[in-house]
Amino acid sequence: MKYYQRDLWVMLSPYLVGTLLLVALPASVTLYLAFHQYDALSKPVWFGTTNFISMFRDDVFVISLRNSAMFALLSVPLRVLGALLLALLLSQRRRGVGFYRVAVYLPTIIPDVAYALIWLWIFNPVYGPLNKALAVFGIDGPAWLVNRETALLAIVIMFLFQIGEGFIVLLASLQGVPHDYYEAAQVDGASAWQRFRLITFPLIRPWLVLLMLRDIILSTQSTFTPAFIMTGGDPYYATMFLPLVIYEEAYDRFRFGLASAMMVFMFLVLTGLLMMVYLVVRGWGYDDEQ
Repeated sequence: MKYYQRDLWVMLSPYLVGTLLLVALPASVTLYLAFHQYDALSKPVWFGTTNFISMFRDDVFVISLRNSAMFALLSVPLRVLGALLLALLLSQRRRGVGFYRVAVYLPTIIPDVAYALIWLWIFNPVYGPLNKALAVFGIDGPAWLVNRETALLAIVIMFLFQIGEGFIVLLASLQGVPHDYYEAAQVDGASAWQRFRLITFPLIRPWLVLLMLRDIILSTQSTFTPAFIMTGGDPYYATMFLPLVIYEEAYDRFRFGLASAMMVFMFLVLTGLLMMVYLVVRGWGYDDEQ
């Protein structure tokens, strides 16, 4: 038994060391600097809660907070819904289904920088394929990334195509639903909608909740690369999100204390939001023993 436990600790050690060095240590330093004035050139000076007070007096921070909330509100439900619809559509074995499954997953593995550059070309108002496709239907496409009304929507649209991981999770969950349930429902005369509402949805909703929580976390991180490369936070701060503001405060203005305070605040808001979502949907799970 002792040898077995030792082997477990040996196998866990790379993960534990990585968690300590890459998560716990940076988080501790961030929390420490949030209460200090620090410019990376001089010694940290105790600042108390001044950094937290200052960030709420910064109009750009308030705008970024609103933009980040709007992005999450739009993108998270659409991503989960899109992954669910595609999983339902491609769950049955038919000719060519493997190709379509790969096509759904492919955008997820493209590096973020390359993905942003691809969409920078797609959204180009002059020669971009999106506006050219709209022109076929007589629609005059907007200048997506330079128009304040459409810039944030453009970031949401490009985010909706990276749903491969959620698609795989829901596809696996659908394949785990016993076919006997559907056969019994068909015998009872249940329609396709009734089979989904009474059988499929109750059995896969824990995975839907999991994906919703995951995408809420992801929405606070995934906006940095497209905002940094494609728009720089413009036009008129329409795509200025929290990660980009934190980056600019730290590495452009060398106000690491203020940036750390923003990071701590973002973590607290994210934690509160996840807890709220969990409390709302905590009855969406199921117990195999019941």
